[in-house]
Amino acid sequence: MDRNPRRGIILGGLAAFGILAVLFVVVGAGRVVDTLVAADRRLVAAAFGFALCWLLAWSLMLRTVLGSLDVSLSVPTAFLVYAGAVFANNVTPFGQAGGEPVAAALISRVSGSRYETGLVGIASVDVLNVVPSISLVFLGVGYHATTTAIGERLSVAVAVAVALITTIVIVIALAWRYRRGVVARLPAGVAGLLGRLDRFDPASLEDRLAERLRNFFEDIERVGTSPGRLATAVGLSLSGWVLQAAALTVAFAAVGHEISPAIPLFVVPLAYVAGATPLPGGLGGIEAAFVALLVPTTGVPASTVTAAVLVFRGAVYWMPVAVGGVSASALGVRAMR
Repeated sequence: MDRNPRRGIILGGLAAFGILAVLFVVVGAGRVVDTLVAADRRLVAAAFGFALCWLLAWSLMLRTVLGSLDVSLSVPTAFLVYAGAVFANNVTPFGQAGGEPVAAALISRVSGSRYETGLVGIASVDVLNVVPSISLVFLGVGYHATTTAIGERLSVAVAVAVALITTIVIVIALAWRYRRGVVARLPAGVAGLLGRLDRFDPASLEDRLAERLRNFFEDIERVGTSPGRLATAVGLSLSGWVLQAAALTVAFAAVGHEISPAIPLFVVPLAYVAGATPLPGGLGGIEAAFVALLVPTTGVPASTVTAAVLVFRGAVYWMPVAVGGVSASALGVRAMR
Protein backbone atom coordinates (compact mmCIF):
# COMPACT_ATOMS: atom_id res chain seq x y z
CA MET A 1 0.00 0.00 0.00
CA ASP A 2 1.50 3.36 -0.91
CA ARG A 3 1.50 6.39 1.31
CA ASN A 4 -1.54 8.19 -0.07
CA PRO A 5 -4.09 5.38 0.51
CA ARG A 6 -2.55 4.72 3.91
CA ARG A 7 -2.81 8.40 4.82
CA GLY A 8 -6.42 8.49 3.63
CA ILE A 9 -7.36 5.46 5.73
CA ILE A 10 -5.61 6.89 8.81
CA LEU A 11 -7.27 10.29 8.43
CA GLY A 12 -10.64 8.65 7.78
CA GLY A 13 -10.22 6.47 10.87
CA LEU A 14 -9.34 9.47 13.03
CA ALA A 15 -12.37 11.35 11.72
CA ALA A 16 -14.63 8.34 12.38
CA PHE A 17 -13.48 7.95 15.97
CA GLY A 18 -13.81 11.71 16.41
CA ILE A 19 -17.47 11.51 15.34
CA LEU A 20 -18.04 8.57 17.69
CA ALA A 21 -16.44 10.52 20.55
CA VAL A 22 -18.75 13.48 19.92
CA LEU A 23 -21.74 11.12 19.77
CA PHE A 24 -20.75 9.59 23.13
CA VAL A 25 -20.43 13.04 24.73
CA VAL A 26 -23.80 14.21 23.38
CA VAL A 27 -25.80 11.15 24.48
CA GLY A 28 -23.88 10.51 27.70
CA ALA A 29 -20.97 8.07 27.61
CA GLY A 30 -21.53 6.82 31.16
CA ARG A 31 -25.15 5.85 30.51
CA VAL A 32 -24.19 4.11 27.26
CA VAL A 33 -21.49 2.07 29.00
CA ASP A 34 -23.83 1.16 31.88
CA THR A 35 -26.47 -0.02 29.40
CA LEU A 36 -23.95 -2.11 27.49
CA VAL A 37 -22.64 -3.73 30.68
CA ALA A 38 -26.20 -4.65 31.71
CA ALA A 39 -27.15 -6.00 28.25
CA ASP A 40 -28.52 -9.54 27.97
CA ARG A 41 -25.55 -11.59 26.73
CA ARG A 42 -27.75 -14.25 25.12
CA LEU A 43 -29.59 -11.64 23.06
CA VAL A 44 -26.31 -9.98 22.11
CA ALA A 45 -25.13 -13.39 20.87
CA ALA A 46 -28.42 -13.76 18.95
CA ALA A 47 -27.80 -10.39 17.22
CA PHE A 48 -24.37 -11.63 16.16
CA GLY A 49 -25.99 -14.86 14.94
CA PHE A 50 -28.41 -12.93 12.72
CA ALA A 51 -25.47 -10.91 11.39
CA LEU A 52 -23.61 -14.11 10.56
CA CYS A 53 -26.67 -15.36 8.65
CA TRP A 54 -26.78 -12.04 6.76
CA LEU A 55 -23.14 -12.47 5.78
CA LEU A 56 -23.89 -16.01 4.55
CA ALA A 57 -26.95 -14.87 2.55
CA TRP A 58 -25.02 -12.17 0.71
CA SER A 59 -22.05 -14.47 0.14
CA LEU A 60 -24.46 -16.90 -1.55
CA MET A 61 -25.71 -13.92 -3.55
CA LEU A 62 -22.16 -13.23 -4.75
CA ARG A 63 -21.74 -16.92 -5.58
CA THR A 64 -24.95 -16.82 -7.62
CA VAL A 65 -23.89 -13.74 -9.58
CA LEU A 66 -20.42 -15.17 -10.26
CA GLY A 67 -22.09 -18.39 -11.42
CA SER A 68 -23.74 -16.44 -14.24
CA LEU A 69 -20.22 -15.39 -15.27
CA ASP A 70 -19.02 -19.03 -15.30
CA VAL A 71 -16.99 -18.49 -12.13
CA SER A 72 -17.51 -21.39 -9.73
CA LEU A 73 -16.91 -21.02 -6.00
CA SER A 74 -17.76 -23.45 -3.21
CA VAL A 75 -20.06 -22.17 -0.46
CA PRO A 76 -17.25 -21.93 2.15
CA THR A 77 -14.95 -20.14 -0.31
CA ALA A 78 -17.75 -17.76 -1.36
CA PHE A 79 -18.36 -16.95 2.32
CA LEU A 80 -14.69 -16.21 2.93
CA VAL A 81 -14.40 -14.18 -0.27
CA TYR A 82 -17.47 -12.09 0.55
CA ALA A 83 -16.26 -11.60 4.13
CA GLY A 84 -13.00 -10.33 2.63
CA ALA A 85 -14.97 -7.99 0.36
CA VAL A 86 -16.90 -6.61 3.35
CA PHE A 87 -13.58 -6.16 5.17
CA ALA A 88 -12.27 -4.13 2.22
CA ASN A 89 -15.44 -2.01 2.17
CA ASN A 90 -15.23 -1.41 5.92
CA VAL A 91 -11.63 -0.23 6.05
CA THR A 92 -11.52 1.99 2.96
CA PRO A 93 -13.12 5.44 2.56
CA PHE A 94 -16.47 5.77 0.72
CA GLY A 95 -17.59 2.23 1.62
CA GLN A 96 -18.30 0.10 -1.47
CA ALA A 97 -16.75 2.64 -3.83
CA GLY A 98 -13.43 2.35 -2.02
CA GLY A 99 -13.51 -1.38 -1.32
CA GLU A 100 -14.78 -2.80 -4.63
CA PRO A 101 -11.40 -2.71 -6.44
CA VAL A 102 -9.82 -4.63 -3.55
CA ALA A 103 -12.72 -7.10 -3.47
CA ALA A 104 -12.47 -7.59 -7.26
CA ALA A 105 -8.77 -8.36 -6.97
CA LEU A 106 -9.51 -10.91 -4.22
CA ILE A 107 -12.18 -12.63 -6.33
CA SER A 108 -9.83 -12.70 -9.31
CA ARG A 109 -7.00 -14.24 -7.28
CA VAL A 110 -9.13 -16.93 -5.66
CA SER A 111 -11.13 -17.95 -8.74
CA GLY A 112 -8.50 -17.39 -11.42
CA SER A 113 -10.94 -15.17 -13.33
CA ARG A 114 -10.22 -11.81 -14.96
CA TYR A 115 -10.11 -8.76 -12.72
CA GLU A 116 -12.98 -7.23 -14.71
CA THR A 117 -15.11 -10.30 -14.01
CA GLY A 118 -14.52 -10.01 -10.28
CA LEU A 119 -15.36 -6.31 -10.44
CA VAL A 120 -18.61 -7.02 -12.28
CA GLY A 121 -19.48 -9.69 -9.72
CA ILE A 122 -19.04 -7.55 -6.62
CA ALA A 123 -20.49 -4.43 -8.30
CA SER A 124 -23.56 -6.42 -9.39
CA VAL A 125 -24.13 -7.52 -5.79
CA ASP A 126 -24.02 -3.90 -4.63
CA VAL A 127 -26.37 -2.72 -7.39
CA LEU A 128 -28.85 -5.57 -6.86
CA ASN A 129 -28.96 -4.74 -3.16
CA VAL A 130 -30.55 -1.40 -4.05
CA VAL A 131 -33.83 -2.88 -5.26
CA PRO A 132 -34.86 -4.65 -2.01
CA SER A 133 -33.52 -1.79 0.14
CA ILE A 134 -35.70 0.82 -1.55
CA SER A 135 -38.69 -1.53 -1.39
CA LEU A 136 -38.14 -2.07 2.35
CA VAL A 137 -37.80 1.68 2.95
CA PHE A 138 -41.15 2.46 1.34
CA LEU A 139 -42.84 -0.58 2.88
CA GLY A 140 -41.49 0.14 6.37
CA VAL A 141 -42.14 3.88 6.26
CA GLY A 142 -45.64 3.25 4.87
CA TYR A 143 -46.48 0.85 7.69
CA HIS A 144 -44.93 3.16 10.29
CA ALA A 145 -47.06 6.02 8.95
CA THR A 146 -50.22 4.03 9.76
CA THR A 147 -49.28 3.93 13.45
CA THR A 148 -47.61 7.29 14.04
CA ALA A 149 -46.90 10.62 12.39
CA ILE A 150 -43.85 10.83 10.13
CA GLY A 151 -41.38 13.36 11.50
CA GLU A 152 -39.48 15.90 9.43
CA ARG A 153 -36.15 14.19 10.08
CA LEU A 154 -37.39 10.89 8.67
CA SER A 155 -38.98 12.59 5.65
CA VAL A 156 -35.69 14.35 4.85
CA ALA A 157 -33.73 11.10 5.24
CA VAL A 158 -36.05 9.25 2.87
CA ALA A 159 -35.88 12.08 0.32
CA VAL A 160 -32.06 12.24 0.46
CA ALA A 161 -31.73 8.46 0.14
CA VAL A 162 -34.11 8.26 -2.81
CA ALA A 163 -32.39 11.20 -4.56
CA LEU A 164 -28.92 9.67 -4.07
CA ILE A 165 -29.94 6.20 -5.23
CA THR A 166 -31.87 7.64 -8.18
CA THR A 167 -28.77 9.58 -9.24
CA ILE A 168 -26.61 6.46 -9.04
CA VAL A 169 -29.13 4.45 -11.06
CA ILE A 170 -29.28 7.18 -13.73
CA VAL A 171 -25.48 7.30 -14.01
CA ILE A 172 -25.32 3.51 -14.35
CA ALA A 173 -28.10 3.51 -16.94
CA LEU A 174 -26.38 6.24 -19.00
CA ALA A 175 -23.03 4.42 -18.83
CA TRP A 176 -24.72 1.26 -20.10
CA ARG A 177 -26.75 3.07 -22.77
CA TYR A 178 -23.65 4.76 -24.19
CA ARG A 179 -21.18 1.96 -23.40
CA ARG A 180 -19.84 1.84 -26.95
CA GLY A 181 -18.98 5.53 -26.78
CA VAL A 182 -17.39 5.00 -23.36
CA VAL A 183 -15.21 2.20 -24.74
CA ALA A 184 -14.32 4.29 -27.80
CA ARG A 185 -13.46 7.58 -26.03
CA LEU A 186 -12.62 7.03 -22.36
CA PRO A 187 -9.41 4.97 -22.85
CA ALA A 188 -7.95 7.59 -25.20
CA GLY A 189 -8.73 10.39 -22.75
CA VAL A 190 -7.27 8.58 -19.75
CA ALA A 191 -4.22 7.38 -21.70
CA GLY A 192 -3.57 10.90 -22.99
CA LEU A 193 -3.76 12.28 -19.46
CA LEU A 194 -1.51 9.63 -17.92
CA GLY A 195 0.76 9.62 -20.97
CA ARG A 196 2.18 12.94 -19.81
CA LEU A 197 3.97 10.95 -17.13
CA ASP A 198 7.17 9.26 -18.26
CA ARG A 199 6.11 5.93 -16.71
CA PHE A 200 3.23 5.33 -19.18
CA ASP A 201 3.16 4.59 -22.90
CA PRO A 202 -0.10 6.21 -24.17
CA ALA A 203 -0.69 3.75 -27.05
CA SER A 204 -0.27 0.53 -25.04
CA LEU A 205 -2.18 2.00 -22.07
CA GLU A 206 -5.10 2.94 -24.32
CA ASP A 207 -5.24 -0.59 -25.76
CA ARG A 208 -5.21 -2.19 -22.30
CA LEU A 209 -7.91 0.13 -20.97
CA ALA A 210 -10.13 -0.44 -24.02
CA GLU A 211 -9.81 -4.22 -23.67
CA ARG A 212 -10.65 -4.10 -19.96
CA LEU A 213 -13.71 -1.92 -20.59
CA ARG A 214 -14.95 -4.25 -23.35
CA ASN A 215 -14.53 -7.24 -21.03
CA PHE A 216 -16.29 -5.34 -18.23
CA PHE A 217 -19.39 -4.52 -20.30
CA GLU A 218 -19.49 -8.03 -21.81
CA ASP A 219 -19.55 -9.53 -18.31
CA ILE A 220 -22.35 -7.18 -17.26
CA GLU A 221 -24.38 -8.31 -20.26
CA ARG A 222 -23.84 -11.97 -19.27
CA VAL A 223 -25.22 -11.27 -15.78
CA GLY A 224 -28.30 -9.62 -17.30
CA THR A 225 -29.08 -12.62 -19.50
CA SER A 226 -29.55 -14.98 -16.52
CA PRO A 227 -33.05 -14.09 -15.19
CA GLY A 228 -33.26 -17.13 -12.91
CA ARG A 229 -29.97 -16.33 -11.22
CA LEU A 230 -30.94 -12.65 -10.97
CA ALA A 231 -34.20 -13.56 -9.22
CA THR A 232 -32.31 -15.81 -6.81
CA ALA A 233 -29.78 -13.05 -6.12
CA VAL A 234 -32.50 -10.49 -5.39
CA GLY A 235 -34.21 -12.98 -3.06
CA LEU A 236 -30.94 -13.53 -1.17
CA SER A 237 -30.44 -9.77 -1.02
CA LEU A 238 -33.88 -9.31 0.52
CA SER A 239 -33.11 -12.07 3.04
CA GLY A 240 -29.91 -10.28 4.00
CA TRP A 241 -31.68 -6.98 4.62
CA VAL A 242 -34.34 -8.70 6.74
CA LEU A 243 -31.65 -10.50 8.75
CA GLN A 244 -29.90 -7.20 9.45
CA ALA A 245 -33.22 -5.69 10.55
CA ALA A 246 -33.72 -8.69 12.83
CA ALA A 247 -30.24 -8.16 14.31
CA LEU A 248 -31.10 -4.53 15.14
CA THR A 249 -34.44 -5.56 16.67
CA VAL A 250 -32.72 -8.13 18.87
CA ALA A 251 -30.01 -5.58 19.80
CA PHE A 252 -32.74 -3.34 21.23
CA ALA A 253 -34.18 -6.30 23.14
CA ALA A 254 -30.71 -6.97 24.53
CA VAL A 255 -30.62 -3.50 26.13
CA GLY A 256 -34.12 -3.91 27.52
CA HIS A 257 -36.39 -2.31 24.93
CA GLU A 258 -38.76 -3.87 22.43
CA ILE A 259 -39.38 -1.95 19.22
CA SER A 260 -41.64 -2.54 16.24
CA PRO A 261 -39.88 -4.84 13.72
CA ALA A 262 -41.08 -2.48 10.97
CA ILE A 263 -38.76 0.30 12.15
CA PRO A 264 -35.44 -1.49 11.46
CA LEU A 265 -36.75 -2.50 8.01
CA PHE A 266 -36.50 1.09 6.80
CA VAL A 267 -33.93 2.51 9.24
CA VAL A 268 -31.18 0.01 8.33
CA PRO A 269 -31.03 0.86 4.58
CA LEU A 270 -31.58 4.57 5.26
CA ALA A 271 -28.71 4.80 7.75
CA TYR A 272 -26.34 3.08 5.34
CA VAL A 273 -26.61 6.09 3.02
CA ALA A 274 -24.08 7.66 5.41
CA GLY A 275 -21.62 5.05 4.13
CA ALA A 276 -21.11 7.28 1.07
CA THR A 277 -18.94 9.59 3.21
CA PRO A 278 -15.09 9.59 3.14
CA LEU A 279 -15.02 7.49 6.32
CA PRO A 280 -13.82 3.86 6.52
CA GLY A 281 -16.99 1.88 5.88
CA GLY A 282 -19.02 4.89 7.02
CA LEU A 283 -17.78 4.32 10.59
CA GLY A 284 -19.03 7.07 12.86
CA GLY A 285 -21.34 8.57 10.25
CA ILE A 286 -23.54 5.47 10.08
CA GLU A 287 -23.76 5.19 13.88
CA ALA A 288 -24.77 8.85 14.11
CA ALA A 289 -27.36 8.35 11.35
CA PHE A 290 -28.84 5.36 13.18
CA VAL A 291 -29.17 7.33 16.41
CA ALA A 292 -30.67 10.34 14.60
CA LEU A 293 -33.30 8.11 12.95
CA LEU A 294 -34.06 5.76 15.84
CA VAL A 295 -34.51 8.25 18.69
CA PRO A 296 -37.58 9.97 17.20
CA THR A 297 -39.06 6.81 15.64
CA THR A 298 -38.74 4.55 18.71
CA GLY A 299 -39.11 7.03 21.57
CA VAL A 300 -36.25 5.27 23.38
CA PRO A 301 -33.69 7.47 25.23
CA ALA A 302 -30.68 8.45 23.12
CA SER A 303 -28.17 6.70 25.38
CA THR A 304 -30.08 3.41 25.14
CA VAL A 305 -30.46 3.76 21.37
CA THR A 306 -26.72 4.35 21.09
CA ALA A 307 -26.02 1.21 23.13
CA ALA A 308 -28.32 -0.85 20.90
CA VAL A 309 -26.70 0.60 17.77
CA LEU A 310 -23.23 -0.28 19.11
CA VAL A 311 -24.33 -3.88 19.69
CA PHE A 312 -25.74 -3.99 16.16
CA ARG A 313 -22.67 -2.41 14.57
CA GLY A 314 -20.45 -4.76 16.52
CA ALA A 315 -22.28 -7.58 14.77
CA VAL A 316 -22.49 -6.17 11.22
CA TYR A 317 -19.30 -4.06 11.12
CA TRP A 318 -16.65 -5.26 13.57
CA MET A 319 -17.34 -8.99 13.26
CA PRO A 320 -17.02 -8.93 9.42
CA VAL A 321 -13.87 -6.81 9.79
CA ALA A 322 -12.33 -9.51 12.01
CA VAL A 323 -13.54 -12.47 9.94
CA GLY A 324 -12.92 -10.75 6.60
CA GLY A 325 -9.46 -9.54 7.54
CA VAL A 326 -8.35 -13.06 8.38
CA SER A 327 -10.01 -14.59 5.31
CA ALA A 328 -8.66 -11.92 2.92
CA SER A 329 -5.16 -12.52 4.20
CA ALA A 330 -5.49 -16.31 4.04
CA LEU A 331 -7.08 -16.36 0.59
CA GLY A 332 -4.62 -13.87 -0.78
CA VAL A 333 -1.63 -15.85 0.45
CA ARG A 334 -3.10 -19.15 -0.76
CA ALA A 335 -3.90 -17.76 -4.19
CA MET A 336 -0.39 -16.39 -4.71
CA ARG A 337 1.44 -19.58 -3.78
